[in-house]
Amino acid sequence: MKVVAFIGSARKDGNTKALVRHVFEELEAEGLECELIELAGKRCHGCTACMKCAETPDGNCSGVKDFISDECIPKALAADGIIVASPVYFADVTAETKALIDRLGYASRQGGNRLARKVGAGVIAVRRAGAIHALDTINHLFLISEMLVVGSSYWNIGIGRTPGEVQHDEEGVRTMHTLGRNMAWTLKRLTDEPACEEQLPAYS
Repeated sequence: MKVVAFIGSARKDGNTKALVRHVFEELEAEGLECELIELAGKRCHGCTACMKCAETPDGNCSGVKDFISDECIPKALAADGIIVASPVYFADVTAETKALIDRLGYASRQGGNRLARKVGAGVIAVRRAGAIHALDTINHLFLISEMLVVGSSYWNIGIGRTPGEVQHDEEGVRTMHTLGRNMAWTLKRLTDEPACEEQLPAYS
């Protein structure tokens, strides 16, 4: 089983990535394969409503060719679990994170809901306020995609501003480790029983 995490921070190796690393520690300890993808420094264009994804055989986003269409969407569709992580910008996710959400969400619904029943978790790094609104933005993608959303012992947030500061948020770090354990438990439990072969509906 594989979990892919998308880091929507414009800063490489920042607090958001540090939080996800704590989640990965628990996932990897349970034998799950993990991949971390940073959007920082990449070309990440928002959805242009070109509808090209409805015309391609695989339903991928082909109207805008950039890092999201070439790398992120295929990896998300192939993964068993998806983490979307972002710092808080003006009480919401970053523009890069929102571009990923919009395009992954729309492209994945072409020819059937291809994110359905995958396991999802949002992670937020925050200086002071806006974390819950940003986490809701990520969860909206998971919920409309029929994904299974994993929670923790508190909201999936860590507090910090300067690089590395989030490591001093002891409760935030504990929350990430609990999130990792819960995500691993959920993914493994999903393989305990034969999957239902019910045909998922196509969306227009």
